[in-house]
Amino acid sequence: MIRAFTKRPAGLAGLGVLLAFAVLALAAPLFIGPDQLDVVKVDGPRLAPPSAGYPLGTDLAGRSILLLAIWGARESLAIGLISTLLTVLLGTAVGLVAGHYQGRIGRALMHVTDWFIALPSLPLAISLSAVLGQGAASITIAIAITSWTATARLVRAQTLAVEARPFIERARALGAGNRQIMIRHVLPNVMPLILVSSTLTVASAILSEATLTFLGLGDPTSVTWGSMLQTAFFGGAVTAGAWWYLMPPGVAILLVVLGFTLTGRAVEHILNPRMVNHA
Repeated sequence: MIRAFTKRPAGLAGLGVLLAFAVLALAAPLFIGPDQLDVVKVDGPRLAPPSAGYPLGTDLAGRSILLLAIWGARESLAIGLISTLLTVLLGTAVGLVAGHYQGRIGRALMHVTDWFIALPSLPLAISLSAVLGQGAASITIAIAITSWTATARLVRAQTLAVEARPFIERARALGAGNRQIMIRHVLPNVMPLILVSSTLTVASAILSEATLTFLGLGDPTSVTWGSMLQTAFFGGAVTAGAWWYLMPPGVAILLVVLGFTLTGRAVEHILNPRMVNHA
């Protein structure tokens, strides 16, 4: 799989972008101090355009936009990854059970899934975040609750396909129980599709985080790409022509989403023989 992935330039480019952002996010505490992010202690020029001392300019409080964008990657990526993990766990559990138990349990789970699909995801996420309160935890839970349905349907379809194979019948004939069939036989065959789905889900989770934070549902004391856009927009950066305040977080979101999308598509082409044949 690694050799096949190296033959896809788009996938390598996407992975390179993700690794670069991951390294910056992990190394940010090494060269960014609390005083550089504190609106009270910082002493830079306010809303200054890019210069030698501030390559991406400053915000309304005089903080470096470059440092804010690097630091914002930490929480934005963390929320995206954690919410994706919760989404995949919930969607996989529902899809696996619904595909294995095709009677009342399976129908009931799919009715619940269809109900969540019918609901508009953004208003539901806004409502959940408002009820749970401001903060990263509420946004993470809201994204997970509104994003698991696609994974559930995908896992259920693949579970039905796997359980129609002869080796499942042999496992049942040898006395394998429901739990053993789902965990030891079905789940390993579903994992490749779950991997592809998770890489694409991270991209939408990061967009959802930026949207919810921009709407004021995030922690007002933390620095994320969404909070940077919110502060810039409501602080009058548009009317002041401070393009350097709006572009860095927007470009960062665009690059990360593009990186996850390119990586996920490359993995999808490798794991899905039909897509390989049509590529």
